[in-house]
Amino acid sequence: MNTNATTSRLVRLKNRAIGFWEYCTHGVWLDSRKKWWISVVKTLNITVKSFLSTDIQSQACAMTYRTMLALVPALALLVAIGRGFGSQAVLTNELYRLFPGHKTAVEQAMVFVDSYLNQASEGIFVGVGIVFLLWTLISLMSNVEDAFNLIWNVKEGRSIWRKITDYTAMFLILPVLMICGSGLSILVSSTINTIFDFSFMTPFITAVFEIGSYVFTWFFFTAVFMLIPNTKVRFYNALIAGVFTGTAFMILQWLFVSGQLYVSKYNAIYGSFSFLPLLLIWMQLVWVICLSGALICYASQNIFQFSFSDQINAISVRYKEKVTLAVAAVILKEFSANRPAVESNWIVRTYGFPSRLVTDIIDVLMRIGVVSRVVLDRQRQQYAYAPALNPDTITVADLRTRLRTYGMAGFIPEFRNNFPGVVATIENMDKTVDSVYSKLLLKDIEINNSKGK
Repeated sequence: MNTNATTSRLVRLKNRAIGFWEYCTHGVWLDSRKKWWISVVKTLNITVKSFLSTDIQSQACAMTYRTMLALVPALALLVAIGRGFGSQAVLTNELYRLFPGHKTAVEQAMVFVDSYLNQASEGIFVGVGIVFLLWTLISLMSNVEDAFNLIWNVKEGRSIWRKITDYTAMFLILPVLMICGSGLSILVSSTINTIFDFSFMTPFITAVFEIGSYVFTWFFFTAVFMLIPNTKVRFYNALIAGVFTGTAFMILQWLFVSGQLYVSKYNAIYGSFSFLPLLLIWMQLVWVICLSGALICYASQNIFQFSFSDQINAISVRYKEKVTLAVAAVILKEFSANRPAVESNWIVRTYGFPSRLVTDIIDVLMRIGVVSRVVLDRQRQQYAYAPALNPDTITVADLRTRLRTYGMAGFIPEFRNNFPGVVATIENMDKTVDSVYSKLLLKDIEINNSKGK
């Protein structure tokens, strides 16, 4: 009896595990409930699928190579900003802390940085060195933007002028957050202890500044996910990804620093060159974490785009025609009521349509000349949609005719002669339907969930 009971329990656990796995991989997209844990499952589902399909590892390798090329200019910018804030020593000590067994290599790197800054300040023409430094970093940022735009499915990047202005602003904001997150808390803590005697509160103050270091790191990655992609990213979604990425980065940093204490044999084999492969490994892992955070940000903001994905791929012609009629009717009705042009996301949220299906349908409606696009913000790629024709002239029959006749036709030789009955049947069906709905305007179709109500 005990054996049978145990076997039955194992079978139930197995069935539950299989059911949970099927729900997480497929069934969750049919669940329209607004629960936070459902959103988490969907976000993880999209993130894992995107991670496997976008080949993050190869992108991280490419970004590691490009970062190595811009390493000295990037350090030079950090040192220059650190000097402006009086925290250059903090940055140097942080590098020593990150590479405890490679003090000589860090010192040599700082020599390169000082030489770079001296050359930048003594260029043949005034400002040539600074311009070259910024151009090197702008090239790196352009590659990072391309990687983020690929994750966000953004087809167009920034223009040259926007790259110069936006990236320059990022160079002034992001390094400050990085310095604050990495070691500014040590400087502030020591300064406060010098002015005030808080020795009895040292553990508490240390804990506060450690938390502050995490917070600055979180906001650094939040700013990265909001500013770099050439699209509108909501702060809430960027913050979620920033907390995940910042925490993972701090854990990696701790593991990296701790692990270097146990690589004495590694140093004995490679000598001073051991610094380089360790740095490459660290950079690649950092880029994997950063790109994974971008995937989480994209997934959390675009969960609705993946709903009913399997059903959309297998949608019937008749049902798609119904949804097309509904989307067209919404756009025309909102315009006829003197309301602003409709955004596709608003249709998705208001009526619960799958985002990808709405996007495809609006694309078709634009091609057949029923709907036109209104530019709200070209830089952020924000668009709305309004009728391309007078709403008082667009009937259901007119829309149906445009949909059914759009595209290539009549290219099969002798089709009409070989199949006269087929041609006559289709034409008679079209005439019958059109005669019934030739006077029903799209804007007059009844809709229960209207914006004005």
